[in-house]
Amino acid sequence: MSVSESTSTSRPRVGGAAVRKAKLPDAIAIFDLVNSLSGDGTLLRRNYAEICENIRDFAVAESESGVFLGCGALHLYGPHLAEVRSIVVKPEAKGQGAGGRLLRALLEEAEEQKVTAVCLFTRIPDFFFHFGFRVVDRTTLPDKIYKDCQTCPRLYACDEVAMVRGPLPKIAVLGPSRIAQPELVKLQTGVIPHAD
Repeated sequence: MSVSESTSTSRPRVGGAAVRKAKLPDAIAIFDLVNSLSGDGTLLRRNYAEICENIRDFAVAESESGVFLGCGALHLYGPHLAEVRSIVVKPEAKGQGAGGRLLRALLEEAEEQKVTAVCLFTRIPDFFFHFGFRVVDRTTLPDKIYKDCQTCPRLYACDEVAMVRGPLPKIAVLGPSRIAQPELVKLQTGVIPHAD
């Protein structure tokens, strides 16, 4: 037995870690991990229902033996923008490459979807610089602001750095937009006749 094997009994080995799309049974582990880091402000608290509703956005990293190591999500706004969300690994798995593998998998998914830009908000920008992200003004990402920031408890005390990989979006699909909206179907009011 090598020294690294004998000293790693409390740390799950990531050498052969795999990243896969999350399934509903993973929601509990994702919920527990994300919310274990929400008390200190590392991540925003997510409720279980929200994680279940968005499980198809998530990827999970697990060890060769199937131990859950971490998760991350890719939220699609449209072909102009996707967002990396809730990317985190268990404290005992940090520094072993699981976070990088998760991020690469999410970026590959964005490429498969033909998304031109990927954004994220973080307190650890140094990690993301290595993957081609750069710091931007948060107001250049109106879709993110309209989706999350307006309802965030830290709206006026945000300490996260906005980052993007790829060109800044020239459009937004949430809130004000430069894309002409098609005429909406007007709802009829009144009573629906009953068939007797």
